[in-house]
Amino acid sequence: MQWDYCDKRRGPSGDKAWFYDNFLQLAEQVEPFWYDEHLNDLPRLQRLLLEKAEKYEPDLIFFIPYTDQFSIETLDALKQKWPTCAWFGDDSWRFDGYSSKMAPHYSYSCTTDPFSVDKYRGMGIEPILTQWAAQPYSPEPLAPLREGEPYRYEVSFVGARNEVRGWFIKRLVKAGIKVNCFGAGWPAGRVSYLEMERIFRDTKINLNLSNSVSRDVRFVLGGVKNLARYFVSQKNVEQMKARNFEIPLAGGFQLANYVPGLERYFKIGDEVSVYTTPEECAMQVRYYLSHEAERRSIAAAAHERTKREHTYLHRLEDIVGTIWR
Repeated sequence: MQWDYCDKRRGPSGDKAWFYDNFLQLAEQVEPFWYDEHLNDLPRLQRLLLEKAEKYEPDLIFFIPYTDQFSIETLDALKQKWPTCAWFGDDSWRFDGYSSKMAPHYSYSCTTDPFSVDKYRGMGIEPILTQWAAQPYSPEPLAPLREGEPYRYEVSFVGARNEVRGWFIKRLVKAGIKVNCFGAGWPAGRVSYLEMERIFRDTKINLNLSNSVSRDVRFVLGGVKNLARYFVSQKNVEQMKARNFEIPLAGGFQLANYVPGLERYFKIGDEVSVYTTPEECAMQVRYYLSHEAERRSIAAAAHERTKREHTYLHRLEDIVGTIWR
């Protein structure tokens, strides 16, 4: 997608910033195929993609699958002539219903979920284990604020509002924690990628809130919709996301919901702090607001590690290195 969720009003998509812009640094020629404007005519979309591949003769066709834009017949026809690779970023909750059905029709499959690797192998596919990452947006590299430089916010959250996140923020407010919230659904509204980075850097404590269905009984029994969502929603497993890496790359301190596997990427306690309940979150907010040196040390360590290991350029280098080793 060229635009966020194929909507030009929302600005450029992550697909473009994270993948296309970084492939430009890795290959002499990169030809994008934006499918936003063709979603209302899927047969034409298949034809245009096949024609583009025939004309361009690519060494690799890299997909960021969304839903059902490309038919199995199209994918099989491409795979017969050129190497194809798909990035499956939501296997923690989409493997059974989506990735498992589509992966056999690509030459290579990338997964961000370490717990799905054995599932792929059970299908006879050796996946490339990768992960979400961070992308620098500012013209000049950001870094943690130096001692004496002023912060704009004490506690912030950047991300779309949903019922789970709204409930969590209310619990924090009830505990006396004021949180500045930015994103679709919050009064402050959406912010640009550039402003997002500056919020991360200029905030003492950046919250990373879950986007999955809460298993907290207080939330589940808090209303009929919450109860229904608990039983129906597929997003019932925590997963790593780009935000885990975006906050530290911008120089911010991150207080994140614990996700299984987080310790593969950051040392908990030294590079990131975690919580599992609103009460634990409020307790740590109070602690880190009053322990500035420790907070700064964690932010600095995470910033250096993210620059060293966790950008999208690193991820794509690993992927193409695996394909063409």
